[in-house]
Amino acid sequence: MAQDKKLVEEITSMNEDFTQWYTDVIKKADLVDYSSVRGCMIIRPYGYAIWENIQKGLDSRFKETGHENVYMPMFIPEGLLQKEKDHVEGFAPEVAWVTHGGSEQLAERLCVRPTSETLFCDHYANVIHSWRDLPKLYNQWCSVVRWEKTTRPFLRTTEFLWQEGHTAHATAEQAQEETIRMLNVYAEFCENMLAIPVIKGQKTQKEKFAGAESTYTIEALMHNGLALQSGTSHNFGDGFAKAFDIQYTDKSNQLQYVHQTSWGMSTRIIGGIIMVHGDNSGLVLPPRIAPVQVIVIPVSQHKEGVLEKASEICDRLSDIVRVKMDDSDKSPGWKFSEYEMKGVPVRLEIGPKDIEKGQVVLVRRDNGEKIFISIDEIETKVPELLNSIHDNLLRKATALRDEKTYTTVDFADFEKIVSQTPGFIKAMWCGELACEEAIKEKTGATSRCMPFDEEAVSDKCICCGKEAKHLVYWGKAY
Repeated sequence: MAQDKKLVEEITSMNEDFTQWYTDVIKKADLVDYSSVRGCMIIRPYGYAIWENIQKGLDSRFKETGHENVYMPMFIPEGLLQKEKDHVEGFAPEVAWVTHGGSEQLAERLCVRPTSETLFCDHYANVIHSWRDLPKLYNQWCSVVRWEKTTRPFLRTTEFLWQEGHTAHATAEQAQEETIRMLNVYAEFCENMLAIPVIKGQKTQKEKFAGAESTYTIEALMHNGLALQSGTSHNFGDGFAKAFDIQYTDKSNQLQYVHQTSWGMSTRIIGGIIMVHGDNSGLVLPPRIAPVQVIVIPVSQHKEGVLEKASEICDRLSDIVRVKMDDSDKSPGWKFSEYEMKGVPVRLEIGPKDIEKGQVVLVRRDNGEKIFISIDEIETKVPELLNSIHDNLLRKATALRDEKTYTTVDFADFEKIVSQTPGFIKAMWCGELACEEAIKEKTGATSRCMPFDEEAVSDKCICCGKEAKHLVYWGKAY
């Protein structure tokens, strides 16, 4: 039995060292392996299957809202990148450059895309001519490269996978509507697919995307009280359009600049899933994105009829849920520990005594509860249980977030919270950059967002004491 617990014993307790716990989980659960390329990760089949389910869920939502998938080149000519000054300055420290093709030096350096705004703009300038060409609702699934100094699998890597939506509209109002619409798509996806509650709001001018008029974000809180920016949506106004000369003829035959948006979610959300739901036994996967929703474990499988009955159950469930049977020669205890580590939402046990009683045993990963149900009920009870697990994970994550969300009007109290009990801190702000920077310098906390559901917890700025203009969620973040 000691050997059966080996996987769990090798995981550092999250209360002892959260960073090491995270590293242990992603390795032991076979999500990633380290690459020989600095800062890059190898996403293993189990980790990539999680991403595929995330991708499938998001992609269907994009298509339901009228978006089409395209693909842009991975290289951006330096001259093209330089067209939008604020944008290139914002990304300059993170850009990787290609300087040679074969043995010859290139006449113009090529940037390996850190994001694709300039490529989409160049394309839109060629294909948008009339109001009839609008709106353009495009999305692409790809990888991007940002030369990070400090990396951690999923959370911050030199190369990562994501989707980036890029749209063009006739009016400022339409662009703003699209910006908020897609932010709401992300928030709904996080709650209904990932069981992660989020705070929706606008970024400050300091924290907005380079080249954007305004940036909106969904912020999630991890188990250790650190925030994770989980998805962003940007309104570019007509700034990029003017830089790239993207004009169209309106219904009055007048030339107008388009208004654009951009929005994205990346593989860092997998890091969020791990840190919101995981525990000291490993992963706890939300059922709707789990690669395997039900693992069937035949007990005493060498005995007559056990494997056959387990296989029959798998067949019955296969059209309803993602199910797998483990009939390997490992001990049942080892299998229990392994799939607990991998975060499989439901374990279904079936042995000789269960067959005699016409039942199976269901074990929930979220709380360890054992449930005995009739074999005749599996097609209805298993999906019900998966929905119950999703709802419970969302409740637990929401309760944790609320428990670690503080409100203060005193800066000394603000500093104490950041250093001793990190989480979201709701505090007022005057709107001045100097105060925002001072808060970061003194405490390490940054502005996460100005929430849509804004309230006045005071009439004075937490930093300078002057008249407050905005409620801000502050916190330390990944």
